[in-house]
Amino acid sequence: MAKNPDIKAIITTDKDLVINSGVPVFLSKNLEHLQVLCESLERILDASSHEINDETVIIVAR
Repeated sequence: MAKNPDIKAIITTDKDLVINSGVPVFLSKNLEHLQVLCESLERILDASSHEINDETVIIVAR
């Protein structure tokens, strides 16, 4: 049986995607800032990042 992913955070540059999702959502200024946030959250949360599209990345528990 497949296990549901444990999404720890969402990082995006698209302010229209910021909703009350129950998961922390980080709004990035630009794509460079998005990359910095991803790398930091991966280390802090001991998690993996996965690109959803050019403007959105999710951080998932390992």
